[in-house]
Amino acid sequence: MTKTTKRWTTLGLGTALLGTGLAACGQAPDTAPPASTEQAASHDGHDVGAAAATDGSDPAPATAFAGMGEGEGEGEGEGGGAGHEIGALPLPDRLAFMSGHVAAGLALYRADEPQMAARHLLHPISETHAAERAGLDALGFEPALFEEVSASLEAGRPAAEVEAELAAAEENLAMVAGKAGGEPTEIIRFLMETLAEEYQVAITDGVVSDPGEYQDAYGFAVVARERARSLAQASPELIEALDALIAMWPEGPVPVDEPTPIGRVLAQASTVAFALPG
Repeated sequence: MTKTTKRWTTLGLGTALLGTGLAACGQAPDTAPPASTEQAASHDGHDVGAAAATDGSDPAPATAFAGMGEGEGEGEGEGGGAGHEIGALPLPDRLAFMSGHVAAGLALYRADEPQMAARHLLHPISETHAAERAGLDALGFEPALFEEVSASLEAGRPAAEVEAELAAAEENLAMVAGKAGGEPTEIIRFLMETLAEEYQVAITDGVVSDPGEYQDAYGFAVVARERARSLAQASPELIEALDALIAMWPEGPVPVDEPTPIGRVLAQASTVAFALPG
């Protein structure tokens, strides 16, 4: 999926998501905060508010993201999260984006959903997703670990039998993240933006219409919580907000018949944004 990059301030992101979430829940804020130039438009001139529904219905994806997914499968025609082509994103954001896919894939593998897991676990090894990994080898990224996981999955080995392999892959990504740098607050904000976009694509008329995007959004929430734990000044409210967000996927990345409504997920993502320090 190709997306269009947006960079909101903490207040801008939180307000945009909260307003969209309230609209999707059939509510309206008592007072609308004055829109600053930065909140009203991204640096590339797109209307940030275009995603918000005002008629009480679930919002459609933002017009800035119109046309995404053309000619692509479920969530796998990867552009960069929150929009630029993946190679144009800073390395810490690219790593977080790839890590979200891996988190979803490993959770699906452990949930005995190998077919759904496979596409996500291609991100660390496939040439299709090579741009995500640019510069990671120098930080100690070991693609062989992920090749072993994919080989075990393809061979039909149960996750319990290869848990050591799965844990080794997770530990490698955690180690690389520690070396990759980046400001955790900005990475979490990037993940909230990307999660919001993908969840809106995943849900249509109250059902999971795009399992891949549903799973991606879950993975980004999990990675956001991991990054929050690296924040020296992370508040209990931030961790609680992220835990509550993750809980909105009742079966983790496994699609359910009655997914959490878009509005509730976007409102909770805004709660995370407001809880970020600084």
